[in-house]
Amino acid sequence: MTEGNSRSAQGAAPGDEVGQKFHCDNCQANVTDSVRISCNECSEFDLCTTCFSRGIELGSHRNNHAYRVVTRHRFPIFTHDWSADEELLLIDGLRQFGMGNWKDAAEHVGTRTKEECEQHYMDVYVASDSWPLPNMNCQFENKFARTSEERKGKNSTPSKYKVLSSQPSNHEIVGYMPGRLEFETEYENEAEQAIKDMMINDDDSPEEVELKQIVLRIYNNKLDRRLYRKGFMFDRGFLEYRKNQAIEKKRSKEERDLLNKIKVFARMQTKEDFEAFSEGLLNELALRHRISQLQEWRRNGITTLDDGAQYEAEKSQRLSRRATTLRDSAHLLERLQKIASMRTVRDAGPADVHSLGSHKHPIRKSINPLDIEGADGIELLSESEKEVCARLRIFPRPYLVVKETLLTEYARTGQLKRRQARDLVKIDVNKTSRLYDFFVESGWIKMPGRTDAYSETINRSSGNTAFNEFGSNVGGGSSLGVSSMYHRAPSALLDNPIKTEY
Repeated sequence: MTEGNSRSAQGAAPGDEVGQKFHCDNCQANVTDSVRISCNECSEFDLCTTCFSRGIELGSHRNNHAYRVVTRHRFPIFTHDWSADEELLLIDGLRQFGMGNWKDAAEHVGTRTKEECEQHYMDVYVASDSWPLPNMNCQFENKFARTSEERKGKNSTPSKYKVLSSQPSNHEIVGYMPGRLEFETEYENEAEQAIKDMMINDDDSPEEVELKQIVLRIYNNKLDRRLYRKGFMFDRGFLEYRKNQAIEKKRSKEERDLLNKIKVFARMQTKEDFEAFSEGLLNELALRHRISQLQEWRRNGITTLDDGAQYEAEKSQRLSRRATTLRDSAHLLERLQKIASMRTVRDAGPADVHSLGSHKHPIRKSINPLDIEGADGIELLSESEKEVCARLRIFPRPYLVVKETLLTEYARTGQLKRRQARDLVKIDVNKTSRLYDFFVESGWIKMPGRTDAYSETINRSSGNTAFNEFGSNVGGGSSLGVSSMYHRAPSALLDNPIKTEY
C-alpha cells in the first residue's frame, strides 16, 4: 500500500521524514526502507516478506498472482549524493505538482529541501550537455548514495515541512490559532456564506451587478466589525489568559467586582484611558475602606496606628476563635443527638406504644413551612433541626441562640422545666414549648419528676405530632419575627460565645 506525501506530512513532527511511504497491506508494517513484495495484478498491493512467506490472501489478491521483489534503489545515477529513488521521486513530484513548485516536490521526495531539489534539477537536467536528457553515462566509485542520516551528521539544514492543517494547539485560549491570528469561530462566522458562490459575469444586467455590489459592501462591513473586535482583544491583552488570571488572584473580591462592573466602559476608551480610569476607582475603593477602618478605630477609642494594628490582629483572632467554637459546638451537639437517638431506640418498650394515644396534641390547621435554604447558619443544623425550624418558622441563627440558652441552663442546674424554658426565652410561648419537647425527644433534656420510659414516651408522642400538626394559633400562620426575638432575648445570650460543656 502506498501513502502519498499529503497523508504522511500531516501531523509530522520536525525531524521526521516525510515523502512516499509503503506499508504492508496485511500487518501495516512500514516497508519503505526494506524489501517488499508488490503484486503485478493488484493495484498498489504490497506485502512484507513475512506475510508473503505465509501466503496471505486479502480481498481480491491471491497467493498465486504474479509479483515482483522491490528494494530500495540506493545506488547513484546522475550524481554521487542522489540515489535512484530520490531521482524518481523528484521527477514524479514535478509531474504531479507542476514545474517550479519546489516546496511540494521536496516534500514528495521527503529527504531533500526545496533548495536542494531546485539546484539538483538545474545542474543535472537543465545544464546537461544532452538537454533535455541528463548525462546517462555517469560512473561512480561509491556503490550507494549518502542517506539522509549521513547528511544530517554533516551539519545539513533540516527540512521545513508545510503545515497542512492549522490547529489551535498549545495555546491558552481554546479555539485561537496564534500562527494565523484567527479563531476557529470568528465574529459573524457565517458572513462568507453569502458570497461564496457569487460570480460577476459580463452578461449580468445592471440591476444584478448593483445587487451583488451591495452584498459585497455588506460583507466588507462585517469584516470591518470582525477586525475591530479582534484588534480590541489583541490591544487589551485578553488572550494572555494565564497572566490575567494571576493578576486577578491577587485582587480582593471587592476589587474584582468593581472591575467587572466597569468593563462596559472599555469600548468607549483607549487602553491608556481605561487603565487610568480603573486605577482611579481602585484607589477610591481603597481610600473608602481605610476611612471606614479609621472610623471604627475612633469609635472604639483607638488613637494611634500601633493600637489600631493590635486591634485588627486581636479582632482577627477573635473571629477565628468564634468560628472554631461554633464548629466544635455543632459537632458535639450532633454527636449527643445520635447517642440519644440510639438510647431511645434501645430502651423503647411495649408500654410506650400503649401510651402514645393519651398525650397527643389536638389536631390543628397546618401552616406552610418556612423556606430556610441558604439562610445564615443552616450548615450548623442537623436534618431534624432543619425540619423543626422550617415547621416552626424560625431561622437557624435565632434557633441556635434558643438552643444554647436552654442547654446551658440545663447543664448548669441539672434540670429544666417547661415554665423555666418559657421564662428564659422571650418568644412565642407555644413555639418555646414545641422546642422544649423537641429537646426532650432528642435526649438533650430530661423532664423532671418523670421516669425515663414515661419521659421518652411523651417525647416521641409530642415530637411526632407537634410539628406535623402544628396549629395556626402558633404565630397566627405568620413567620416568627426574627428581629423581635433578637430584641426580646437577653443581649448576653447573643454576645457570649457558645459553651460546649454540657
